[in-house]
Amino acid sequence: MNQIKSKKSLINWELVSVNPNDKNWDWKDLFCFWGCNIQSVIGFSLIASLYLVYELNVFVVLFGTLIASILVYFLANLIGRPSQKYALPFAVILRSSLGVKGAKYFGLFRGLVGIFMFGIQTYFLSRLFSFLIRICIFSFDNTFLDNEIFLVFLLGLNIIDGVAFIIAIFLQAYLFSKSHKFNRSIIRFSAVTVYSGMLIFFLTVFLYDVKVTSTAFVDIFSINNLFDKNNLAPLITVAGTIFAYFSIVIVNFGDFSRYVKNDNELKNGNLSLIINLLLFSFFAVFIVIGADIFLNKNLENMERILTNPTDIIGKIDNTELTVIVLIFIIFSSASTNLIANYVPTQNILLNIMPMKLNLKTAGFIIAILGFIIGIFWLPLLSQIGILAFVDTFGAFFGPLFGIMVIDFYLIKKTNLDNKDIFSTERNSLYFYSNGWHIKAVYSLFLGFIFAASTIWNESLMNFHSFSWIIGAFISSLTYYLLASK
Repeated sequence: MNQIKSKKSLINWELVSVNPNDKNWDWKDLFCFWGCNIQSVIGFSLIASLYLVYELNVFVVLFGTLIASILVYFLANLIGRPSQKYALPFAVILRSSLGVKGAKYFGLFRGLVGIFMFGIQTYFLSRLFSFLIRICIFSFDNTFLDNEIFLVFLLGLNIIDGVAFIIAIFLQAYLFSKSHKFNRSIIRFSAVTVYSGMLIFFLTVFLYDVKVTSTAFVDIFSINNLFDKNNLAPLITVAGTIFAYFSIVIVNFGDFSRYVKNDNELKNGNLSLIINLLLFSFFAVFIVIGADIFLNKNLENMERILTNPTDIIGKIDNTELTVIVLIFIIFSSASTNLIANYVPTQNILLNIMPMKLNLKTAGFIIAILGFIIGIFWLPLLSQIGILAFVDTFGAFFGPLFGIMVIDFYLIKKTNLDNKDIFSTERNSLYFYSNGWHIKAVYSLFLGFIFAASTIWNESLMNFHSFSWIIGAFISSLTYYLLASK
């Protein structure tokens, strides 16, 4: 009995190969997936800010964005194909490279980052719920919010903020833990809804004064000095910044590519990332420029142009529009949290305790830990520079990617044993040295040292946007030299 239990100790029905009937994602699903990744307040502000920082230089920002998206496309195909072929998530594919025990513990770094970011992003998501609650209360009774109870704060939150935070975190945990089919519906609905919202926002500022806004939009995109050599350094910086934005989801892309029908759908779907970036960039920049004309009637002081959508609607004195935009932002923030933080963390937890956890219990753990992180974000965690330590954990992502890709394509020759990857027997292919693949672990740490140095070494901080790529290159090269012998 114990021997049978031991053989099954790595099996969880959420981690085994996907039922062929459930491998039904096509390119449109991946279009929505990449859309949800960029459709966030951070993504909106990042894209708009880059155009403003570089004085709306089309060559620098647009081409830098295209370079980054092509790189993400290439790398997403590489890491997504093993999971698509064998219908296994990132945490399980990792066993073939690091060993069944090594994958469990090193995969935990992805889970820790996911939990931290889930809690932090949920805190900011709760602020949107808080705004909606205040608007609703004010619309019924404009004096009710003056009561003294709303002036009592605990950990930086008053009663409305606290209720909004509880709603945000447990609503996400409840919805996200239902099933992968339901998550697919969330991703689809959110991507379409948010683009619809951006279209409404776009038309609102565009139709305010069609001639002025369209003229301003065309005029600011100057192609002067298109091939100026001074554009090279900013071009590389923009490409690195955009790539760094997507880097967190690349390593665990297999958590979603496992549901894709075939390799062609995977490639076409990943290609839609480029379309998403172009479409989102157009909306983001036009909305920012149009809103500035709408609010200030000029474009003279570009440093003061608002790039955060919540700041923009805060300046527009229109309650109905504010409510609509807040709802769209809630959808975009929640779906980004689902893709970048929740699902990866959920699979990591299932891989750590496959026989004890399921979707619901893993979701409960994420909710509780996320609650603790989110509740202490404002008064404590944001004050002690915790994000630097989260970035340090994230320095493992590039090296993990590099090892997995080299192992699958050059060492394993794209062949994995679907039986041994769930086995703890000593003679199984992925048990290695007592469950650890020492060559891979050594390569991983070497890549991590180089990647983390861009965070902690002041003289290398200019390369921080490229830490993922640096770590991936060092670990992949080291692993190939060690494992190919």
